[in-house]
Amino acid sequence: MGKLRQALRADLESAAPDRAFGTGWFSGVVGLALGLLGLGLVVALSLPGLFSMPMLHDLYAQAGFRLALHLILIAGFALAVLNLILRQQKIMGFAAATAVLVATLLGGSHVESSGALQTGYYIGLDWFLVNLTLLGIVFIPLERLFARVDQSMFRFEWRADLFYFLINSLLVQVLTWLSLAPATTLTAETNWTALRALMASQPLWLQVIEIMVLTDLVQYWLHRSFHRIPFLWNFHAVHHSTRAMDWLAGSRMHVMEIVALRGVTVIPMYVLGYDPWALKIYILYVYLHSTFIHSNVRFDLRWLRPFIATPQFHHWHHGIEKEAIDVNFAVQFPFLDRLFGTHHLPGDRWPTGYGVGGHPVPAGYLRQLAYPFRGA
Repeated sequence: MGKLRQALRADLESAAPDRAFGTGWFSGVVGLALGLLGLGLVVALSLPGLFSMPMLHDLYAQAGFRLALHLILIAGFALAVLNLILRQQKIMGFAAATAVLVATLLGGSHVESSGALQTGYYIGLDWFLVNLTLLGIVFIPLERLFARVDQSMFRFEWRADLFYFLINSLLVQVLTWLSLAPATTLTAETNWTALRALMASQPLWLQVIEIMVLTDLVQYWLHRSFHRIPFLWNFHAVHHSTRAMDWLAGSRMHVMEIVALRGVTVIPMYVLGYDPWALKIYILYVYLHSTFIHSNVRFDLRWLRPFIATPQFHHWHHGIEKEAIDVNFAVQFPFLDRLFGTHHLPGDRWPTGYGVGGHPVPAGYLRQLAYPFRGA
């Protein structure tokens, strides 16, 4: 199994000439992605009480969902066969075909959902797959067409960041509960009925702007604290340890930082009683924007710089240069950094590298999980 995993990794990370059109590399990668997507969805459908988020159950009830799953499996198998025909190293094709075969044996697009394991607790396998697919469809083409740095999709430490993406998605129920606990407690303990009715009665667009400003103001100071307080920095250093920036890089966050950051920043928008639709719009925006500012794109967004954080703005926050230390803490609005003296955006220059000076954070999820407590 170890040799097969090494062979698959080597084929995914093969040199540029071996990834050229006609070599079967593209068909292997896409076929493997579709095969694993199809298999994961079949597993989630078969045991929704264990592997499925309740909010996604309505998606499964849609008439076209089963047809889409069927087409995913067919496309995955067809591309696997193409890889086996074209490529000398056939490990991706075999892996993709195996995933489709297993999915088919489990029932494929006709799999019946089991009522087993309906405990009220679940791991978000389907959330991971949907999340990864949606972001991948948007950002992989953007980074291929408009890359700022010429780096492979399977760049240095891509597996580590993908594993963070997986773990944070699987633990979505626990992380959501922990993150919302402070806000829901404060809401229950405060009798602000009139204020909440007033806030929710505002135009939806105004509510969204207010939520953005309030959450970014709170996040600015919390983010700055994570840089200035040594104990907190040990957690945040994990996020900064990535040495390559792309759409996956933002997923590398210590679980304790996720809970603290989300738990504090969501307080204003929940406690003040904003309309649920305003919250949903804001969450969708942050979901896309936070991925965008980490992405490897070269867009010249000069006209947006004074108003909204851009990739260049946030890349300087991750820069390894001395001038990039403790700057650009805002996630949405650069004016907060201007107001509090931490703004840094030197013309058209970008950082020459990323990471933490001396690269003290160890590699590997478990070692990074333990890293903040190493001196405790």
